[in-house]
Parts: sequence; structure tokens; C-alpha cells
Amino acid sequence: MENLDARMLVDLLRDRISPDKNLGQHFILDEKVISEAVSMCNDIERQVTKESHVLEIGPGPGSLTLELLKTGARVTALEIDQQAVIHLGKVFAGLEQRLSVSHVDALLAEWPKDITHVIANIPYGISSPILDRIQTHHQKNPFEAVVLLVQEEFSERMSMNGGPRSIGPLGLSLWMDFDIHMGSKVHPGAFSPPPRVNSRLIMLEPRNGEPRVTDRRLFKMVTKHCFANRRRKMRTLLSKPPKRISRIKGWHKSRWEEAIVQLSSNPIDGMREGWLEFRPDDLLIEEWPSLCDHFSLLSQEN
Repeated sequence: MENLDARMLVDLLRDRISPDKNLGQHFILDEKVISEAVSMCNDIERQVTKESHVLEIGPGPGSLTLELLKTGARVTALEIDQQAVIHLGKVFAGLEQRLSVSHVDALLAEWPKDITHVIANIPYGISSPILDRIQTHHQKNPFEAVVLLVQEEFSERMSMNGGPRSIGPLGLSLWMDFDIHMGSKVHPGAFSPPPRVNSRLIMLEPRNGEPRVTDRRLFKMVTKHCFANRRRKMRTLLSKPPKRISRIKGWHKSRWEEAIVQLSSNPIDGMREGWLEFRPDDLLIEEWPSLCDHFSLLSQEN
């Protein structure tokens, strides 16, 4: 392992395969970026140590895997490309006690329950479903930290720090569980082959304390419903119930219509005056839980 480096690992794999665009294969080369991906956790005192169990999604040539193994941690790597799995088995031969490589789709595979960290250069095309999977797993088996290398525009939607247009269901969903920290911007030349867009490291730090929303399912459903037509005003958007609202306990179409009538006549704590005439982009992040918690109270009164 001492003789390996990121460039060598990428070259060895590229001798075996041609990167598949359908799999989003852009292999990270930049040693500084790789080091930062692992060390970001130190900033929140959740560093990767020999006691950690790290999940890596799409290890490809193993350039990030190598850095993770240097920490002494156990690593579970999920890789969909069979040739990459064979490559990883050869270059990391003898490390089977600390490295488990599985030829599986990370979206479908069962993740180990004792994972402490997720650190990965994830394919852009599955970024949203991977985040859904991360949140679902975190609810039952909390992580210490998650560090991802993603498309820069996607990172702005995750963190909601790119102005009003960056606020939406993705960031609001993550906001329920995590504080978001932005890392370095990564230029295309840091990858082989280079993507057409910039990337960025981003860390998800699990929140402590009271939940930010009362009903997670209702919160996600209402925010998705409103941002699906973000140019319309809130009054218009809420005049129709979200699809599948009846799947949430206490709600059905007629109950929703009754609740909307009450919204027009009763102020909601935490909402600014005239908010019904706002568009979704105009609402503050903190107003969304106020709105959805108000709906939750109405369902309990029914």
C-alpha cells in the first residue's frame, strides 16, 4: 500500500476499462482534494480513526479508498462496476480484514448498521437518491459525519446558500437532520476523465437537540408540492392538496380544504404577514417548519 498513489491507481484501472458515462465514472486524482475529503470531519471533532467504519460509494480505482485505509479505519466499499471490483481486489490484496468490496448497486444494497461515516465521490446521476438513502439510514442508525464530492450546483441546493433559487425540497429535507459545511471547490482537471462542470466537497454534520419539524413526512410532502410550481403564489399552490396526502395520518382532501380556509383567517406563529401572496422562493427557511407544524396541529385537532 505504501507504493500506491492516486495517479497510479487511476492509471491501473483505466488500463483495464474505459470510463462509463452511464455510470458517471470520473475518477478523482487530486491528492489535496482526497486528503480534504477525509480530514473535513476533524473540523467537527468527528474524525475518522481506527475505530471508525466508513462506507464508500463507488470507489472506482480506489484513490479515496487508499486515503481512508491510511487512517486505520474499516472500509465497506460498494461498487457497481465488476472490473473495478476485480481491480480493487488486486491492488488492496491482503487488506481484507479492513476492506470489504462488494459488487452491488449502492441504492439497492443493504448497508451495514454500524457505519460511522459515509465518505464518497458519488456519481452525479444518483446524487439525489443517494441522499435519500443516507437520510433513511441515518434515522435508524445515526452517522457521525457524511462527506461527499458532488456537482457544485448540486452542493448549493444541498446547503441552500446560493440565494433564493437554491432553496427547495432537497435542502429543506437535509436541513431536518444535518448542518451543512462547504469544502473546497474542485475543478474538472482534478478528475480523470474530467467532467464538464465544477464540483465541491460538502459535509453533513448530524444535528443534536429537538427535531426541527413535527411531522417529517408532511414536511417533505408539502415542500415538494409547493416547489414543483415555484413561480406560483402560496395561496394558489395550497388551494389544492398535495398528491397522496391521504397517506399521512389525519389527512384527506376535504380535511386539507378545511385547513386552507383557516389559513386565510388565522395568523401562524413564525410566518410573516402576507405570506400567502409570496412565492415559495420568498419564504424564509425557518418559515417552512412553522407552516407545516401548523398543519400538524390542525390534523391533531381533527
